[in-house]
Amino acid sequence: MKRALPLAMALLVLPLSACGGGSGDDGGKAATSKGPIKIWYANNPDEIAWAKKMVSSWNSAHPDEKVRAQEIPAGKSSEEVIGAAITAGNAPCLVFNTSPAAVSQFQKQGGLVPLDDFPGAAQHIQKRSGDAAEQYKSEDGKYYQLPWKSNPVMISYNKDVFEKAGLDADKPSLKTYKDFLATSEKLVDKGGVKAAVWPAPSSEFFQSWFDFYPLFAAESGGKQLVEDGKAQFTGPEGRAVADFWRSMYDKDLSQKEKYNGDAFADGKAAMTIAGPWAVKVYDKKVDYGVVPVPTSKGQSAAETRTFSDAKSVGLFSSCKNRGTAWDVLKFASSKEQDRKLLETTGQMPVREDLTGNYADFFEKNPKYKTYAQAAENTVEVPNVPKSIAAWQAFRDAYSRSVIFGKENPQTALKKAAAEVEKLAAQK
Repeated sequence: MKRALPLAMALLVLPLSACGGGSGDDGGKAATSKGPIKIWYANNPDEIAWAKKMVSSWNSAHPDEKVRAQEIPAGKSSEEVIGAAITAGNAPCLVFNTSPAAVSQFQKQGGLVPLDDFPGAAQHIQKRSGDAAEQYKSEDGKYYQLPWKSNPVMISYNKDVFEKAGLDADKPSLKTYKDFLATSEKLVDKGGVKAAVWPAPSSEFFQSWFDFYPLFAAESGGKQLVEDGKAQFTGPEGRAVADFWRSMYDKDLSQKEKYNGDAFADGKAAMTIAGPWAVKVYDKKVDYGVVPVPTSKGQSAAETRTFSDAKSVGLFSSCKNRGTAWDVLKFASSKEQDRKLLETTGQMPVREDLTGNYADFFEKNPKYKTYAQAAENTVEVPNVPKSIAAWQAFRDAYSRSVIFGKENPQTALKKAAAEVEKLAAQK
């Protein structure tokens, strides 16, 4: 789906050359070295605007440690570009759009510096992000990424379509799988839409972050796809989610062909699965409401976990002035800059108590408050070796069985679990 691509960034499996991990040969000297640095940031207009102002503010106060900033160079994906830069030894000092799913691969390439090298870094991350920080540690217990911003995934629904179908648009019946399926049938039957919800049925590994994974996070109370080397999705929670989606496809409530555009914005689907970026994208196009993803038994919003769709910041080992790079990273993730990020982009800084820290913003912008509350209950992708390959193995089995019905979902996911565990065990 078109709307998913800007945030998922079409990540790819990268060819890797294992170079050993960590700080590099001159890491000790570089860790304290100060001077000019180069950074990259994402290429969407809101993040460009935030980054330019952040850099201008830093440079005006630090004439001897100026930041040279640019958008991530064009390529098939930002991660492909970053991976190539690591291999070439010319990665920037910081990248403000590092996918947590790619961190283990960048780490294996020797491209990332453990932030624990810098005095007070672990404390800064943990104080800012609270308990959520734990999900971003690598297997050696160190932070190779600063969790920066999240886009907690929720169900957005078109109120006009609900009313046309004779449904309550203020209190939609979407809490349980049974409710969701019954509502979906009415929407397709009487709402004038082709699909109740239309997740992208394509095979890119990250698409599972916008259909299976948020519901699995909710149903399981916050489990990741892999924990302690074991795949978690073959248990009763994973089976329940797979059966739910199989029913949606089997009843033609979700479509099996890819929609070339935004089915929700175009009025072809009554609902979509999206994060807070949806506010700016849909606000003037669709009269919509937001609810948590469904679970088998139904949960309150406060209880419902979901996928974070987060991005981190990585500090790269080719950086010669890492002392400055860490200082810039601290500055860019300060409470003041987090406010500016929130105000400029509408995306949620990975900071504890967003609604308390920025109460005035959420009072003026109430549509964002639901996402800020959901941000307290997010689940990240597992930080394991071969993460992207593991997600692809899962997606292939899910597509084949759940979306297209060519194999029993339980059988397919069991086979995928063995492959996922094998990949996650690789060093």
